[in-house]
Amino acid sequence: MRHFASRGGVARRTPYHDPRFRGTKRSNAGRPAARGTMATMTTTAESPFVRACRRQETPHTPVWFMRQAGRSLPEYREVRAGIPMLESCRRPDLVCEITLQPVRRHGVDAAILFSDIVVPVAAAGVEVDIVAGTGPVVADPIETLEDVGRINELAPTDVSYVDEAIRLLVKELGGTPLIGFAGAPFTLASYLVEGGPSRNHTKTKAMMYGAPEIWHALCARLAANTLAFLQVQAAAGVSAVQLFDSWAGALSEADYREYVMPHSARVLHGLADAGIPRIHFGVGTAELLAAMGEAGADVVGVDWRTPLDVATTRIGPEKAVQGNLDPAVLFAPWEVVEREVRRVLAEGRAAPGHVFNLGHGVLPETDPEVLTRVVALVHEASAR
Repeated sequence: MRHFASRGGVARRTPYHDPRFRGTKRSNAGRPAARGTMATMTTTAESPFVRACRRQETPHTPVWFMRQAGRSLPEYREVRAGIPMLESCRRPDLVCEITLQPVRRHGVDAAILFSDIVVPVAAAGVEVDIVAGTGPVVADPIETLEDVGRINELAPTDVSYVDEAIRLLVKELGGTPLIGFAGAPFTLASYLVEGGPSRNHTKTKAMMYGAPEIWHALCARLAANTLAFLQVQAAAGVSAVQLFDSWAGALSEADYREYVMPHSARVLHGLADAGIPRIHFGVGTAELLAAMGEAGADVVGVDWRTPLDVATTRIGPEKAVQGNLDPAVLFAPWEVVEREVRRVLAEGRAAPGHVFNLGHGVLPETDPEVLTRVVALVHEASAR
């Protein structure tokens, strides 16, 4: 199968025709089982991952890893060498290759689109850069309503490269589900207000409490753009979406419900008609789990601090859970890793549906072979 992607009038070959990717092994998971988005969605609907998200019986507990397509893989570092992060996210051929890498190597039950949460922010006209070792850095932080007005309304054509990449991936993945994702309004707003990553979110909270009209205007604009970004992904053929609210754990439940939940709910409820599972994840959100589920998720991601059986009692029986092995455990001796994997699986049985994952992203120094062994262990230990 030959694909040629074109942007700006320049024909580009897809990864398997690019000289940099020659010699890359393709597994059966990377071969198309069906042509066309509808046929593929029908296939992935019966996958263990999608069935678990929908609280249906599965042959085994499905597993994938946040940041599985990233710096822990030597093949990722090779193809990304010398290419800035945002540029990498705008190249469908490269997005396709990087997204497929962990599926080939680890045999995970789902791929997640290689992208970044600030991609739609940059596409909406905000001057933002991803600085190595720091993260997103915003040139002109948001302070006023006039600043909010500088953020354009996102149109599908602004992220056409994402649509193109997903359509390539759906054909390559066949029956393996592809997860789309976006950053939640609060986390994006924090970057825009602080100008970059923040430990205490001082400026963010000052705006929330002291200038709520600016805060809600900002989050409303970000929610509209995030929804539009995810709708592009859903239309292109992803089998599920995940909304990352990485910094929501900095808030009390009362503040989350007043200042954040309405905007996240707009995104999640706006995707109800897409017919695909919606996952909602944050870090340090033990006290927010019930509210995050109420915001409209089908699956609530749980970090490593809260046991999954405890999380399930907080979230309720109408939601599946995702998680939640501590990423640092992967650096321990294998007998420790195995014990902790089995513990997470046991705790996950309390939930009506469980997708095994880490409690946050794969750390860059993680040995890929350990991840591959974890996938095999999860499948073996949970086989029904």
